[in-house]
Order: sequence, then structure tokens, then C-alpha cells
Amino acid sequence: MNIIRIGTRGSPLAVWQAEWVRSRLLALHPQYESELVKIKTKGDKITDVPLAQVGGKGLFVKEIETALLEGRIDLAVHSMKDMPAEIPPGLCIGTVPERENPLDVLISRNGHSFEDLPNGARLGSSSLRRGAQVRHVRPDITVHPLRGNLETRIRKLETEGLDAIIVAAAGVKRLGLEACITEYLPEAIILPAIGQGALAIEVREDDESTQRLIAPMDHRETRLAVESERAFLGRLEGGCQVPIAARAKVVGDELEITGLVAEVDGSVLLREAITGPVDQHKKLGVELANQLLERGGRKILEDILGRAVQDLA
Repeated sequence: MNIIRIGTRGSPLAVWQAEWVRSRLLALHPQYESELVKIKTKGDKITDVPLAQVGGKGLFVKEIETALLEGRIDLAVHSMKDMPAEIPPGLCIGTVPERENPLDVLISRNGHSFEDLPNGARLGSSSLRRGAQVRHVRPDITVHPLRGNLETRIRKLETEGLDAIIVAAAGVKRLGLEACITEYLPEAIILPAIGQGALAIEVREDDESTQRLIAPMDHRETRLAVESERAFLGRLEGGCQVPIAARAKVVGDELEITGLVAEVDGSVLLREAITGPVDQHKKLGVELANQLLERGGRKILEDILGRAVQDLA
């Protein structure tokens, strides 16, 4: 009996995602067995410091990618938004299943919507992207660091005296916690993270047999949208240290992508949207990033990163 070893983080949400992939695989290939291999990442070990202070992108995937490269696992299941723009040599994103709702949600202690949160409300989030957009729309709100898995963050709403928290809708839905949601936050208020709501099934580039096994799980529209968003991310050289966001959608033969770059304090927020042929999806992501760089995004990024943002060759 062939065994497929699936690498995952050990958080309840990560395990749910890996189990979902395993169930799909076994339905497609009942002749196989599978096992989950839980791997602790740097991001799992450091839970009391904002992500932006401990290295940004890659914190939740590097150790799993090492296991994949070393052949200790056959595939890895990640949240797409945790994936750096650059994939290590020898690995690739083999499959992108259909995306869950990519929006953020507000979970409020007293049932207040975002608009109705009291002046000076305490809102929990360690995401610079969320914090910048919240401060831009509601500068009266104070944003407090919030780390931990989803259940921990919901619990901290009470234990840390917060008025509300913002988390990804996808995780809340996947764990069956939709009853906690006060409000789905529209993109006009909070534009989602690159890849939010999507999964990345990562494999070795030379492992054609595993690639064939997972190929039926790929969802074309999700892959095209995510690849456009990740092209945007790559052009901006972004990570968790920079408030950037993007959302792409496939509509017929066209792809629409909206992106933003912001100052951490929300004082400046640059936002653009473009539409073009779906077969130019990556080019559209890069083009959108260049528009934002020209509008002032370059200065924002260079001030935050402390280095020059490269021109395209």
C-alpha cells in the first residue's frame, strides 16, 4: 500500500486544512493511504512578538519546506497567505484548490459593527495590513497586538479587554465558528491579504507522480487570481513588514485586481485597480504594483524596509 505523507503545522486550523486535502486525495485515489506529519515552524514557536518583528513571510513554512526538500514528506499544505513570493529551488506550488471566502471578519465583544465601534475602541490584530487600513478609516481606534491560533485570539477578546478583533473569514468558517462573526468586512474597508482564503499544496518539482495525484484538485480561477496577487507581492518585494494587500477575481475572460500599499500608521493609503485579459494575469499583478510604486508606494516601501526597491530590468 502506497503512503502519502502530508506535512502541516500543528494548529487546529492547519490540521483541518491538511485533513481536508487528505480526504480529497483519498476520494480521488482510494488505493493510497496517507498520514499527517505535524511540523513546528518558527512562527509557531514565537507567539509573543508581532510577526513583523520576527522575520515576516516564511515564518510558517520554512521548516515544512525543508522536510519536503529532504524527502521526509511528499507534499505540504499551507495557507497561501503564508507563502513568500519566492519559492525555494526544487519546490513548486503544485495545486491551488478552490478558494474559501477571502474577506476579513470582525468579531465584536458587544455585537458592534466596525462602523459602530465606540470612539477609542480597542481592536486586536497583529497584521500591519489590517492595522493600517483600520487606522486609515477609523484613526480613533487603537490597534493592539494579537497573536496565537484562531481559538486563542477569540478567547483574548474577553481576557484582554478588547472591543473587537479582525481575523480571516476562511479560518473561522473552516473551524465551524461562523456564529462568532459580527460582520464580514467589505474590501472597501479592509482589502484582504495576498492569497487569503486559498490553500497552497507544495511539492517537489521533480516529483511528477505526486503532482499527478494532486492535479485534479486544482481550481483554475483560484490559481489565476492567486498567481496575479503573488506577482503583485513579488514586485513589491513585500512581506509581513509592509502593509500591502491585493484581491484578484476572474470574470469571464478578464481578471480584475485591486491592490494597496499603506503607511503603517494609516496616514497614507494608496489604492488602485486594473482589469485585463486573464491570460495576462501575472503581468497585470506586476503592472498594478508598478502603478502604486509610481504613485508614492516606492517611498513608503523604502522608508519601511530601509533599502531601495529595485526597478524592473
